Amino acid sequence: MYRLLELNPQLKPFAGDIDLRMFLYRTTKNRLLSEGQTLKDFANAHEYFGFHHVDGGWYYREWAPSAYQLYLEGEFNDWNKTSHPLKNIGDGNWELYLEGDDALWEGCKVKTVVDANMQRTEHIPLYARRVVQDKQTLTFTAEVTDDWKAYRWTDKKFVGEKDLYIYEAHVGMAQEEGQVSTYRQFADKTLPRIQEAGYNTIQLMAIMEHPYYGSFGYQVSNFFAASSWFGKPNDLKYLVNKAHKMGIRVLLDVVHSHAVKNTAEGINQFDGTTWQFFHNGDKGEHPAWGTKCFDYGKTGVIHFLLSNLKFWMTEYHFDGFRFDGVTSMLYHDHGLGTDFDSNNKYFSYNTHTEAITYLQLANELIRQVNPQAVTIAEDMSGMPGMCLPIEDGGIGFDYRLGMGLPDMWIKTVKERKDEDWNIGKMWGDMCLRRPGEKTVAYVESHDQALVGDKTMIFRLADAAMYTDMNKDCHNPVIDRAIALHKMIRLFTLGGGGEGYLNFMGNEFGHPEWIDFPREGNGWSFHYCRRQWSLRDNGFLKYQWLGEFDKDMVELCRSSGLFRQQMADLLLLKEPEKTIAFYRSGLLFALNFHPTNSLKNVLVPVHQPGEYTVALCSDDEKYGGFGQVAHMTYPTKTFDGKHYVELYIPARTAIVLKEKVILPEAPETTPETPAERPKRGRKKAVK
Repeated sequence: MYRLLELNPQLKPFAGDIDLRMFLYRTTKNRLLSEGQTLKDFANAHEYFGFHHVDGGWYYREWAPSAYQLYLEGEFNDWNKTSHPLKNIGDGNWELYLEGDDALWEGCKVKTVVDANMQRTEHIPLYARRVVQDKQTLTFTAEVTDDWKAYRWTDKKFVGEKDLYIYEAHVGMAQEEGQVSTYRQFADKTLPRIQEAGYNTIQLMAIMEHPYYGSFGYQVSNFFAASSWFGKPNDLKYLVNKAHKMGIRVLLDVVHSHAVKNTAEGINQFDGTTWQFFHNGDKGEHPAWGTKCFDYGKTGVIHFLLSNLKFWMTEYHFDGFRFDGVTSMLYHDHGLGTDFDSNNKYFSYNTHTEAITYLQLANELIRQVNPQAVTIAEDMSGMPGMCLPIEDGGIGFDYRLGMGLPDMWIKTVKERKDEDWNIGKMWGDMCLRRPGEKTVAYVESHDQALVGDKTMIFRLADAAMYTDMNKDCHNPVIDRAIALHKMIRLFTLGGGGEGYLNFMGNEFGHPEWIDFPREGNGWSFHYCRRQWSLRDNGFLKYQWLGEFDKDMVELCRSSGLFRQQMADLLLLKEPEKTIAFYRSGLLFALNFHPTNSLKNVLVPVHQPGEYTVALCSDDEKYGGFGQVAHMTYPTKTFDGKHYVELYIPARTAIVLKEKVILPEAPETTPETPAERPKRGRKKAVK
C-alpha cells in the first residue's frame, strides 16, 4: 500500500485511483525513455533545437510536424523570406546549416517563416532565447544569442538553507522611479534589501517572456526567453549569481499551465495547427484566462516542457520552481466553481490524469538535475499527495501554497467585527494541512496586492494611510491597523505552515495597490513601483512594520521554527480572543481582543523552565505602547502541571523563548585512590 493511503486512511476507497495514477506515470515514462535513459537525458530539446554556434558555422533546428516548409529570415539575409529554407530531416524536425562563424551573430534579429495550410506566416522561433519588441511597430522579433559566450558563474558550491522564507518579487516594479527596473538594478539595489529583511529565498515573477507587461508574466509567449523587459540574458544570470553569493535561493515562477493565444509572438499554431502543443476545440481554450491549454499526453509537448525546466536550471541556475496554475492543470473544468468538499472530487471524470503524470515527471526531472531543488505547487484544491514523493503515490512537490489562509484573513477582516473574530476557526484553518505534506503559509501574495483587490494593511486602515502615517500622528484607526498587521503576520508564520511567503513591500505595509501601465491610467507607472523611501525615511510608521517583520523572520529562522511540523496548542480562550501555542522552543501568545487586556494568564507548558521575551508586537520600537516587561518568566507548578504566568495586553502578540532547566545531578563524594577501582585496558581477545 502506498504511504499516501497510510497517511490518509480516508482515501482507501480510492486506492484504485492511486494505482491508476502510478500506472500512468510508469507507462508514460517507459514510452518516453529508451533503455538506460533518464528524464535528465531525455529533456535536452533546447540543446538540439534553436540556434547553436558550432566550429565553422551555425545550426538552426525546429520541430514543426505539420508544416509544409520552413525558412529563416532576418538581418543576416536582408529579411528575404525564402532564400534560406530548412531541410526536413524526419520526425517533424527541420534543420538549416549556415556556414561561417559570422553567418549569424549575437543580437542578429531573425524570424521563422512557415508554409502550412496553404498560407505563409511569420513566427518567433520556438526555442528563441531572447525576444524583443520594436518600439515603433510594436512587433516582436527574436535575437540570436551565441551559446559559445558562456557566462562565468561563481556559485558552484551554493546550497540554499533548508527552511523557506520566500520573498515574492517582480523585477520590473522593484524600483521607486516611474520606469521598468532591470535585472541588474534588482541585483544591486533590491537584493540587499531582501537580505537585510531576513528572507533567504526569492521567487521571481514574470521572467519567462510575455508580450503584455500588465499580465504580471502569467501569459507566456516564449518559454525559453528571459524577458527582455528587464534586460539581457547575462543580466539575469548576474542577478542569480549575486543572489547565490548572498546566500539567497532563487525560484522561478514557472507557467506551464497555459500559454498566450498569440501566433506571431507565441508558440500557438507555429506549424499551422493548434494541436502541435494544445488541445483542439474547447478543451484547448481556458474559459477564464483566454489562453491555450497544453496537451500533456503528447510526447512532443512533454519533451518541450521538461526541456524548458531543465533549461532554466542549467542555463540560469534557478534553484527550483513555483508552478503557477496547478489547480487549472489538475481538472478538466480547471477547478472553476468546484467546491472540493469531498474526496471524490479529486478522483473522477473531471481529473486531468495526463496533467498529473506530467507534474510527476517534472518533479522527478528537477531532482535529477539538482537534488537540492525546491518545487512549490499553486493548488487551492488540496489534491491528495501533491507534496509527497512519487514512490509514496504522490505527485512529488515539496510544498503547496496555503491559499486558504489569505481567504480566511480577508473574510475575517472584511466580514467580522474585531470582537466577533472566531479564534478557534482561525486556528483550525492554520492547521488545515494534509498529513506529511508541507505548506507555505502567507497572509497575502501579489494576488491581494493587485488593483481591484486590497492588501491587508489597506483593508485595516483604508484612507487613513494617506494622512496619518506620520509617527507623531495618533489615530486609533492606524493604531488598530498596525497592531493587527503585525499580529496577523506573526500568527500566520508561527502556526500556518512549514514555509513562509511575503510579497515585495508588504513586509512594511506598502500603502498602494499594483496597477500596471495601461490605457485606462494613461500608461502611468505611479502604481507600478515600490516606494522604499516610505520605510527608509524614519518619519513614517512603515518603518515600525518593517522592523517588526525583520525581527519576526530572524527569530523564527534562528529558532528552526519549521523543524516542528505542527505547533502544539496550549491555550484557547475564545471569549477573550486569546491563543497560545508552542513550536520549536518558542511560546507564542496572542490576544486579539480590541480592548480587553489580560492579567495573570496561566499558559500551560510542557516542562519546567524559564521563558524570556524574544519578540513583542507592543514594543515601542514597533509602534506599540511598551506594556510588556522584557524579563525572565519562570514556570509555576500546580498539581504537577507547569505554567507560565503572563500579562497579555489587548491586540498584542508575544513570543517567548524557552530555556529548559535541567534537573541537578545528585551530589557525590569524590573517590579516594584506595576506593577507586582499577580500570585498565582489556586485553584483546584472540
